[in-house]
Amino acid sequence: MSFGMQLSRRTFLRGLGTSIALPALEAMLPAPSFAKKAGAIPLRMGFAYVPNGVIMPQWTPEKLGSQFALPTTLQPLNGLQDKLQVLGGLDQDKAKANGDGAGDHARANATFLTGCQAKKTAGADIRIGISVDQVAAAKIGSLTKLPSLELSCDKSRRSGKCDSGYSCAYQFNLSWKSDSLPMAPEANPREVFDRLFGNGVRSEEAESKERRLRHERSILDFALQDAKRLQSKLGYTDKAKVEEYLEAVRDLEKRIERTDKIEKPRPKYPRPDGVPSKYEDHIRMMFDLMALAFQTDTTRISTFLLAHDGSNRSFKDIGVAEGHHSISHHRNDEKKIDKLAKIDRFYVQQFSYFLNKLNKAKEADGSSLLDHCMIVYGSGISDGNRHNHEDLPVLLAGGSAAGLKTGRHKRFDGIPMTNLYLSLLERMSVEAEALGDSTGKLADI
Repeated sequence: MSFGMQLSRRTFLRGLGTSIALPALEAMLPAPSFAKKAGAIPLRMGFAYVPNGVIMPQWTPEKLGSQFALPTTLQPLNGLQDKLQVLGGLDQDKAKANGDGAGDHARANATFLTGCQAKKTAGADIRIGISVDQVAAAKIGSLTKLPSLELSCDKSRRSGKCDSGYSCAYQFNLSWKSDSLPMAPEANPREVFDRLFGNGVRSEEAESKERRLRHERSILDFALQDAKRLQSKLGYTDKAKVEEYLEAVRDLEKRIERTDKIEKPRPKYPRPDGVPSKYEDHIRMMFDLMALAFQTDTTRISTFLLAHDGSNRSFKDIGVAEGHHSISHHRNDEKKIDKLAKIDRFYVQQFSYFLNKLNKAKEADGSSLLDHCMIVYGSGISDGNRHNHEDLPVLLAGGSAAGLKTGRHKRFDGIPMTNLYLSLLERMSVEAEALGDSTGKLADI
């Protein structure tokens, strides 16, 4: 290895309409002895939301502590058990009606990251509260190219009437910059890719995009000369890491371009350009983009709404032809419960794919990228049949570099979910006295 060349952590490869952030390299560390210096590697925070609750008996491990076995739903996480925590007993009280009547799906989404009661309205006078990701973005977002990254597999909606008189803005957005301004998530992988790797100059980005489409060339080709100059000055390990990273970005772009070239379906079944027709491919592509954003330090904060609460998507690929929301009201029908458990497991499989990707990516000191990420996965509803918001299904993955106690099943007793968020903010060096209905920081995580 060689530390002869000193690089800034914010080094980019640049070309026409292109700005490619690099992964962590040895050459970005001050010296070999500083490789494990506290704060040398940034901490990231992400949130992934799944709709309609889960079948809790197949989600919850039987034993507490570190000697727990993964139940049926969580078995796709085998091999990652020592990298995560299964957290029980966390509540979202403000997702309950509290006098507002029906609308649990809209409130589940709106409350999940805010801990606030949504004003029941379908008009323009929406009101909720600032979400945990945007509290962090306001403090540390200026340190990265993108203050935060919002993703979804559903197109965002900011208006209209959705669940029981609640605005669709509540149900189709997780992230809120203010009490009335949602951060609309992007569902098109191509648009996300352009946000991550464009240089922000619209005229250049348009020219670059036109040239790429005309010549079917990668966005990386425009930064290739810069990459070659950089690699000639790096040590062997860093050269290999840059090449591996560039290949990963190129592969992802090719996958997006292949999706764009798929023959358009009949008008009866419209599909946005750049969005895979298969739901699993769509989810994984978005998780790939989130992983790349964290790996390159393009952002340290991201949210992913895999599907809005109340989603009635069917899962024919796994043998579930009925709509998810429809069968979530299972009324203890064993056949419906079995189908719901298949859906729950499907979503956990996609999350496992993401965690494995983070775990395999290495930081400059050789540690796993996952160790420097705190990823919350969960739902704002526990049992979809009863629409309850207590004892939510929550996983907290990664974060060992920030002192999180991974590899265990931990239960709390009616603690606000927002207490967990305050603890995560503290580890992100973001001081917050309160968030939504929080009562204090969650100490034992």
